[in-house]
Amino acid sequence: MTDDAHPTVPTPTTRIETDSLGAVEIPAAAYWGAHTARALENFPISNTPISRHPRLVDALAIVKQAAARANRDLGALDSTKAGWIEQACVAVRRGDHHDQFVVDVIQGGAGTSTNMNANEVVANIALELAGRPLGDYATLNPIDDVNRSQSTNDVYPTAAKIAIALALEDLLVEHVALRAAFADKGREFHDVLKVGRTQLQDAVPMTLGQEFHGFATTLGEDEDRIREVLPLLREINLGATAIGTGITADPRYASTVRAHLTELLGEQYVTAGDLIEATSDTGVFMQMSGVLKRAAVKLSKICNDLRLLSSGPQAGLGEIVLPPRQAGSSIMPGKVNPVIPEVVNQIAFAVVGHDVTVTMAAEAGQLQLNAFEPVILHSILTNVAWLAAGCRTLREHCVEGIRANVDRLDSMVRTSVGVVTALTPYIGYAAASALAKAALLTGRDVADLVVEAGLMDRERVEMLTAPERLTNSTPITASVPVVGPETATIAIASPAEADSI
Repeated sequence: MTDDAHPTVPTPTTRIETDSLGAVEIPAAAYWGAHTARALENFPISNTPISRHPRLVDALAIVKQAAARANRDLGALDSTKAGWIEQACVAVRRGDHHDQFVVDVIQGGAGTSTNMNANEVVANIALELAGRPLGDYATLNPIDDVNRSQSTNDVYPTAAKIAIALALEDLLVEHVALRAAFADKGREFHDVLKVGRTQLQDAVPMTLGQEFHGFATTLGEDEDRIREVLPLLREINLGATAIGTGITADPRYASTVRAHLTELLGEQYVTAGDLIEATSDTGVFMQMSGVLKRAAVKLSKICNDLRLLSSGPQAGLGEIVLPPRQAGSSIMPGKVNPVIPEVVNQIAFAVVGHDVTVTMAAEAGQLQLNAFEPVILHSILTNVAWLAAGCRTLREHCVEGIRANVDRLDSMVRTSVGVVTALTPYIGYAAASALAKAALLTGRDVADLVVEAGLMDRERVEMLTAPERLTNSTPITASVPVVGPETATIAIASPAEADSI
């Protein structure tokens, strides 16, 4: 027989599906269907598919899996269909078919397109596992079966909270590692003296270790704030369906699906006491966004400090040396910029902007629903992902390789007049001020001026200005007598003379 007698039948490249608006042509191999196709046509906004947030895809699969189990338990879905749906959800959570979650992160409809995309993908994966063709919705239907007892209005916010909680765990891993890196540097630099500064002016001595330990402490405080929000994310409205009345769902569904969700996630989830309120409320998202803004702004302040402390190398502070990462100029040879702290600064700016977006979207909700949760969720998940990436790159490419410029730090401490502050309780403010002015004008050592003025002997001055006393790094228990009025004068210390120096 010849090929002409038996021509090859071409494989169809598309299939036809229908929705309430009519027929839609779908790529034959696509696991999504008509509702997703409509969304792709309607929302070509950011060119960012929801799969860009893998934790959201995982969360949607978890919600659908818990719903299938609950519907099976309550007799709303036969066990065969429930089993197919659960297998499909497990495949999605394993990382399969994430590329099929294609609708834009920015969409109208309060997340309906995202929920429909999930329904269709889960249904078609299940059909394939059952040996049926894609689109055979007579066997398993995306809405009647996968979306049974559900509405976008309880699925989407529940999935949003789960996704954020999962993403926060990823952020905390990186945040904790960054804090540990700063703490390590605090120990490494524990005895490196430097001049502290307030309002960019010289203040009093401290150690570089104390400064870096402070960075670690402030990061730890933000971790505590993040952990405080996690329980709030575990209050859900699943079972509320459209507006909180639970219409179309078994009265036992909310408690049943919550129990399965708790089992699947290994965390205790609770059903909101007032499902009407919970369905329209976005307070937890505002609080979460605010906590992320706090963490970002404080991290940005640390990066500002790293840039200032490393400024130079010749005409700046030059107290620390950041690891060189790349050439800093196309015109100035040898220039190296603090690019890693700079990129983290920019992450912080974006986080603050996204927080404004979340605030406005939360305010714009009306009546029984907030239609703008898609931009809220995208903003928060973007912030979490960028902050995690920023913490990781700051640690790996900057903090772990920071060196102290010990010689420069030592030189600045030795010539600093900030040490005179330690003498103020013993010689008085006026005399200390005069000494500071004299030291600045003459460039002489404060200790020499104190001894020459007859205020103290050198041994006493050196004790009061010892590094451990200046930095309070070692508890000082012995008292030091105050210089009496009869000796608290020096040739340059009268108020009139002090002002004229």
